[in-house]
Amino acid sequence: MMKDPVREYREAAVRGASPVGLVVILFEEALRSVKKAQRALREGNIERRTLELTHVLEVLGYLQSTLDFTKGGEVAVNLSRFYDVARTKILEANLRADDATMEWLATQLSSHIDAWQQVDRDLTSKAAEHAPASLEPAKAVASRPRARTLPPGARGRR
Repeated sequence: MMKDPVREYREAAVRGASPVGLVVILFEEALRSVKKAQRALREGNIERRTLELTHVLEVLGYLQSTLDFTKGGEVAVNLSRFYDVARTKILEANLRADDATMEWLATQLSSHIDAWQQVDRDLTSKAAEHAPASLEPAKAVASRPRARTLPPGARGRR
């Protein structure tokens, strides 16, 4: 069976992503679906448009369900409001076959992607500041040949 390289790449990206990186990936996925819905709208493919916009609803619903209002405070409240407005806009865009609303949504999702990418970069640089200065001594020890070890009681047997 042929493997889909795009799917494999995305799966690898998800496995290696930080928690904030996963949020970025989900926003990117939502944006991709909005773009596909816009293409379907231009092609007159109602079923495809509806499927893609439903996918955006699912992604945003998942993101909203993960909000922690205790730790997130005002940011979590603002994100929740955005998700509510975005869901309303998605339903309007689908009902009215409105490309302008889908374009608004694409712009909003792009802005959120940029913001979350900046948060991820900031967290990554902070983590790098607190990392050990050099791992070279540890690498040197790890790369030394190891003495052959024998199971207990094997010494002296031939």
